[in-house]
Amino acid sequence: MTSEFSVTTRQRSQMVDITAQVQAEVTRQNCQQGLVTVFVPHTTAAVTINEGADPDVCSDILGGLAGLVPLRSPEYRHSEGNSDAHIKATLVGASVQVPVAGGRLKLGTWQRIFLCEFDGPRSRTVLVHVGS
Repeated sequence: MTSEFSVTTRQRSQMVDITAQVQAEVTRQNCQQGLVTVFVPHTTAAVTINEGADPDVCSDILGGLAGLVPLRSPEYRHSEGNSDAHIKATLVGASVQVPVAGGRLKLGTWQRIFLCEFDGPRSRTVLVHVGS
């Protein structure tokens, strides 16, 4: 079954922890064992799994991506001025999968699921597909 929820971002580049919302969908759908796919249907946002205990990790990820893909470049041809956001979203990816066991997401001790915003602030949709 596929469901969705919205996330409102407040900055141009931001990582938002969406683990609780994804777990809520697993619980709501009464999935005890299976696989969850989290997908963002956007070309300038992404989803990833990484450490959620230290906020500096998200800062480092966003800073590293900004260093790899600058906001502006004479190489960019896309007229909307958000080419960097498209490239970053491509590098990070539009989906992740997480196993479910005992009704819980089987993430590692420090792992969290993040929506990665690269062209905010915006309202983003997150799709969650829970399968057994």
